[in-house]
Amino acid sequence: MIRMVLALALSLALAGPGRAADRVVLMLNWYVYGEHAFFFYGKAKGIYAAAGIDLEIQEGRGSGATVQAVAAKTADFGYADVTTMMRAAIKGAPIIAVGVLNQTTAMSAMGFADRNIRTPQDIKGKTVAITPGDSLTQIWPLFLKKTGLKESDVKIVAGDAQTKLNAVINGRADLLLGAVMDQAMKIKDATGKEAYCIRFADYGINLVGDGIIANTDYVKENPDLVRRFMAATRKAVEGAAAAPKEAVDAILAADPKAGKPDTLLEGFNLAREFYATPQTKDKPPFSVTDQNMADTVALMVDYGGLDPRAKGDPKQFYTNDYLPK
Repeated sequence: MIRMVLALALSLALAGPGRAADRVVLMLNWYVYGEHAFFFYGKAKGIYAAAGIDLEIQEGRGSGATVQAVAAKTADFGYADVTTMMRAAIKGAPIIAVGVLNQTTAMSAMGFADRNIRTPQDIKGKTVAITPGDSLTQIWPLFLKKTGLKESDVKIVAGDAQTKLNAVINGRADLLLGAVMDQAMKIKDATGKEAYCIRFADYGINLVGDGIIANTDYVKENPDLVRRFMAATRKAVEGAAAAPKEAVDAILAADPKAGKPDTLLEGFNLAREFYATPQTKDKPPFSVTDQNMADTVALMVDYGGLDPRAKGDPKQFYTNDYLPK
């Protein structure tokens, strides 16, 4: 705690006396859920303010939409699936990841635990609910390939996020594509029943997940602001991890309809499982390795439909230059 107070004081000093705070718009990848707790914790605890940042947190409607908003400069930063960002960047979108938080993917196929659908082979003959165009649906064909399944092995029903959830809750689908810390918690909130998640990462899909993205021009024009934002966000992640209940309370103070305290807390704790790989487990948040990113790009090219040109220069998609040293 003492170190955090000193760090905040230093950030405030660096921001300069009497300096007006920089207004920053952050767009999330989705509606608010447990994974996002650290942003709200950082704002509530004054971590962003101490860095000279007046932070506005906006809900998103999927990583694809967040990527588009950041590329168009209607949001300053986004919290989005990095592999979705890669698809846009290789097509010319001026966008880059300035911090990769989730260094393994939380993507899963999930249904009620009491249905005993626990392996990819159990999915055969089942109905899977998807939301067309979201990051999970883009990676779904890769999951099928990696597990020896064919598209014809399952029936697909499509709809928006709520329709997808309702399909499983009401029995019209056996599973849905979702994130461990998001849709699994929503299923539990709605029914009181546990969901079982078949995690893509357990079947060789070693992809990075969500991170902080920004417009490349914005980064070049505001290097100091990007550094301050990333430094504050790292402090927010560390602080929220040390006080998860306070982090969830910060969500509910800002958005009382975001969810139930218990499942928001469970979701946030689940999200923390994806912050590091064995290579980075003793390093600060966002310490993604070049090898992890190169492996992600290679897997996306080989199985996920990413343009083969991406393999030649994985570093075009991310930078660690704006992280605290």
